[in-house]
Amino acid sequence: MGKAEGSAEDRLITRYFRPLASHPGALGLADDAAILVPPAGCDLVLKADAIIGGVHFFPEDPADAIACKALRVNLSDLAAKGAKPLGFLLSLALPDGSDDAWLASFADGLRADAQLYGCPLLGGDTDRTPGPAMVSIAAFGSVPHGGMVRRSGAKPGDYVFVSGTIGDAALGLKLRREPEVAQRYQLTPREREHLLARYLLPEPRLALSETIRLHASAATDVSDGLAGDLAKLCGASGVSAEIEIERVPFSDAAKRMIAADTDLRELAVTGGDDYEIVCAIPGEKRDAFRDAARAAAVAVTEIGLIAAGDAVAQFRDRNGHSLEFARPSFSHF
Repeated sequence: MGKAEGSAEDRLITRYFRPLASHPGALGLADDAAILVPPAGCDLVLKADAIIGGVHFFPEDPADAIACKALRVNLSDLAAKGAKPLGFLLSLALPDGSDDAWLASFADGLRADAQLYGCPLLGGDTDRTPGPAMVSIAAFGSVPHGGMVRRSGAKPGDYVFVSGTIGDAALGLKLRREPEVAQRYQLTPREREHLLARYLLPEPRLALSETIRLHASAATDVSDGLAGDLAKLCGASGVSAEIEIERVPFSDAAKRMIAADTDLRELAVTGGDDYEIVCAIPGEKRDAFRDAARAAAVAVTEIGLIAAGDAVAQFRDRNGHSLEFARPSFSHF
């Protein structure tokens, strides 16, 4: 983020982002690059994700929430790899009309989460754009050498677990687009706010990171929908899966909507933006995984089994019938 002294961009960085650069390797954002030395005996885990106004967030969303979401979607991937955050780079493209109040709120949100998750700003870039705001973050984490949990390690007989609840964000997005839905499905104010918050501000499962690293044979975060991301895990591992739809964990709010309109169940498992973790756990580690997750205060639910073969992961209803989804995964393209 180092820029020519005295430029408007340099003043912006000095005012809003230099205070976030607490890591000595950030060099006070005064250079053109940063230095990051991984802990001894550890590998670096690298992840980059961008969020764009009108695609991943609403332009009218609070600036601090946008900043937090941008960082948290990257931290979610680190958690699924069993990694501990080390720091991040920020690239921010601002539309015309962005004012000091927006930037101050954005920086406040980013500062709060950088401190909360122990992931300091190391550097980055700022630009002006004629389009919507774009926030791109590259996050860095560490794992003991050879310890990163990949998508490709699942074996037949492993148990499939998922953290938290599924589908809240997709249903929350539906509420944002169709506010009348809350009344149609008789959601309580608390249920409505729960769904909206789950879309606006994901919760990366970093508390589960070490548990994943020690027990999972394969894992991925659920960003493009449970069905789609599980399919990616199975594809990388050369296996299939048998999932019982009735065991997929839904919140009370999601259950209320699905009970009124069973078509919403498909949206819940394919819609994306959950930022939970789906993982494969060998049988001999099943109980230990549950115990460790409980100790980490993260709910996990067993939803099925990894199976032999290369078929797409099968979701089955209570009668054992295979479910077909019109759009199995969220995709930008």
